[in-house]
Amino acid sequence: MSKRNVYFAMVLSSFLGAVIAIGGYSLVIEPQRVQQITPVNGSSPVSLTNNYVFDTTDYVVPEGLNFVFAAKQATPGVVHIKTEYSGASSDYASRNPMDDFFKEYFGDRYERSERSPRQGAGSGVIISADGYIATNNHVVEGASDIEVMLNDNRTYTATLIGTDPDTDLALIKIDEEQLPYVSFGDSENIQIGEWVLAIGNPFEFRSTVTAGIVSAKARNINILARGGSNTRIEAFIQTDAAVNPGNSGGALVNLKGQLVGINTAIASPTGAFAGYSFAVPATLVKKVIYDLKDFGAVQRPLLGIQIRDVTAELADAEDLNVLKGVFVARVNEGTSAADAGILEKDVIIAINGKKVSNVAQLQEQVALNRPGDKIDVTYIREGKTETVQATLKNQFMTTEVVTASSASEKGAYELSGAKIEPVSKTMKEKLKLDNGVQVKDLDNGKFKEAGIEEGFIITKIDRREIRTVDDLTASLDAARGEGVLIEGIYPNGEKAYYGLGW
Repeated sequence: MSKRNVYFAMVLSSFLGAVIAIGGYSLVIEPQRVQQITPVNGSSPVSLTNNYVFDTTDYVVPEGLNFVFAAKQATPGVVHIKTEYSGASSDYASRNPMDDFFKEYFGDRYERSERSPRQGAGSGVIISADGYIATNNHVVEGASDIEVMLNDNRTYTATLIGTDPDTDLALIKIDEEQLPYVSFGDSENIQIGEWVLAIGNPFEFRSTVTAGIVSAKARNINILARGGSNTRIEAFIQTDAAVNPGNSGGALVNLKGQLVGINTAIASPTGAFAGYSFAVPATLVKKVIYDLKDFGAVQRPLLGIQIRDVTAELADAEDLNVLKGVFVARVNEGTSAADAGILEKDVIIAINGKKVSNVAQLQEQVALNRPGDKIDVTYIREGKTETVQATLKNQFMTTEVVTASSASEKGAYELSGAKIEPVSKTMKEKLKLDNGVQVKDLDNGKFKEAGIEEGFIITKIDRREIRTVDDLTASLDAARGEGVLIEGIYPNGEKAYYGLGW
């Protein structure tokens, strides 16, 4: 079908839709005669009442299934977020769908005077009366302007407080008081099969409410791992509540109207809802958001181990006597796990007394804490169950609180003779980069031995994207004792690859 045919098909489709809608309206408002239907068994005809007579009796909501209450409670606290991104982008800039149509007829004589800036839209959840709003990182990441529209149509410009790509969460704020907000619920105790509502702005249909049940918990769909970080946390609540583009950052609530998750992703062959939606659990949201609010940076604790789900194949290969749990494939030196005496081939089955059957559950339970916290780790070793206490550390192997300013300073810390810093916004725009960290003040060490020069921007390690210094250290820690392939680019645009023994 040609471009012109597509365009006219759209107009025709809209026209037919209008005709059908008008016809449907006529059918509804026209009084119809009472019909008689003769049953096939030959009994007396049954009379049908006029379909235009409205039933004035009160509707009684079935006990235990009060969607109305939850929707009324939570909807005022869910906002519509619009974002704008400065700078033209041939791949993403907004385009007029008539451009190709006119260019086909007028050729070079038709030229748009300017490109509109790229725009995006999503949802957010007000979590406090003074204007703090939780949303997804991918809703606001890289935006030059963030606009928030409340359920009552009031509009504000929002300030970005902080982001956490490892959980795809972000915190923004508007300057207002006495706002309606959504209270946090207990996502840890939500049950599979329990009713939930998704509230957001799919396809910019504002304040849309859909219902479904919890289909699964602690679901890892590897959507965040595509960014390349080894510290990404995926323990999604899976539901069959309809979620579509624009719902991202919106609320998943229980029947009390309490927040149990932030809607984040869908699994679909078409890009639209196909029965599977995923939300970051509210317990993790609360921890991350309040870290960003209080410190400007997430206080992320790490055990310092490489782990795998226990499967039947793994249990057979490693002679394990358990089929559920988290297998410790490696313990990094100087980490919380090493200090606690955890060893390779241990199978972790609980954190602080809560069972963990897979990697996602373990990551979630650990992530609810902060560096310096002590946790009980229960594991099976050679058929015996033991519990040890581990003092959690951050990515810098300390228990210190990391603030936004100290995180920036830590981001420019020494690593094997090299000072590593985040890439400046100006440099990213110049080189058209979305990610990377830059090597500065290079002295003797492994980076220099590999041939890396000052100014080099590391974009990937072993094909995994590096967005932050945390990503870099996590990737190198995971490859300790092995070699890695470092990809990147110099400020002059020259691309380079280096092999690094770590």
